[in-house]
Amino acid sequence: MRKAYSAMKYVCIAALVISMIALVAVVAYVLINGVDKLSLNLVFGEYTDSAPTVFPALVGTLQLVCIAAIIAVPIGVASAIFLVEYTNNKGKFVKIVQVATETLAGIPSIVYGLFGYLIFVVAFGWGYSMLGGGITLAIMILPTIVRSTQESLLSVQGGLREGAYALGTSKVRTIFKIVLPSAAGGIVTAIILAIGRVVSESAVLLLTINMVVNKVPESLMSPGTSLALDIYYFASHGYPDEAAATAVVLLIFVIILNLLAGWIGNMIRKSTYGDAK
Repeated sequence: MRKAYSAMKYVCIAALVISMIALVAVVAYVLINGVDKLSLNLVFGEYTDSAPTVFPALVGTLQLVCIAAIIAVPIGVASAIFLVEYTNNKGKFVKIVQVATETLAGIPSIVYGLFGYLIFVVAFGWGYSMLGGGITLAIMILPTIVRSTQESLLSVQGGLREGAYALGTSKVRTIFKIVLPSAAGGIVTAIILAIGRVVSESAVLLLTINMVVNKVPESLMSPGTSLALDIYYFASHGYPDEAAATAVVLLIFVIILNLLAGWIGNMIRKSTYGDAK
């Protein structure tokens, strides 16, 4: 048995190495093929058929991230708080919600896209719009935020809650001053994963915002595009250099979001614990 356990250690190390090699290979491939094609004109210039730019896609991606995050993050985190702190994560209702969220999290994105198309584009009469696409994306990432936040809250030691209650702290104050700061790392990670899915999504957006790559959306009710859609458009319409450069912009965008989310999470923890002191 000792030999088997020792072998498993090396299997785990090998799996880690393979994962890192795959990650580095993908990032290196994108950078090698796209960095030299990247320019300020490509990112911020005016779109023309002879010199396409990704500025409309950059603006569209920011709009979609903001819409989805503003809707999904408060609802998802609040739902998880209710399930964990007010129902003790027990009971038939909680089990039903957990099964529902896990099922919805595993549904292919094209199904959400069809839902968004039938509801927002057809039934509501909005047509292709950034608002419809953003709401559809919010619905898509909501189960992920709920389940991940639940796990983060459950990982907080029960002794912290009991100690706060013993000192006479109210339940609401305990949640916001003790529990949430302790679980902030996991919650921020959940939000990062959800936003990453929003940024990389394309199937949903093809059915809800169309793919207008040559101009910035005039309003939330206008069609538009995103960085992921631009990569597909450029690659399929004879712009390989622009597609590679757009992939670099998307990679940088995701890295910035990750760093920003981590910084915000650290600031929340520090400021909250500072106030507690």
